[in-house]
Amino acid sequence: METKTLEIRDAATFIPVLAMQVSGDDGYLVRRAGYGNPIVILMRLNGCDAHYNPMEWNNGRTLQVAHKHIEEHWDELESEMVIDVEYIMGVTNEPKISERFTA
Repeated sequence: METKTLEIRDAATFIPVLAMQVSGDDGYLVRRAGYGNPIVILMRLNGCDAHYNPMEWNNGRTLQVAHKHIEEHWDELESEMVIDVEYIMGVTNEPKISERFTA
């Protein structure tokens, strides 16, 4: 099991999250819960809402797009990186920088 904290950004949106990649290699309880191949569980740090299926996020595109991107690019991501949904979708030409530098 590996965890990363990430900053999800979108138009006028800031969502701090904890991402956990789990697989059957993480032990009996994880396998017993049904996790075989690696998946990412994404949890909002402000409210503790969590999902393993990107399509279960009910807020529209922000968390769905970010979650799918995190799954597809897990090995390239480091803790505290910004996941910019507008940039991922091609709405903007440059990714946002972290609010820790601009707030």
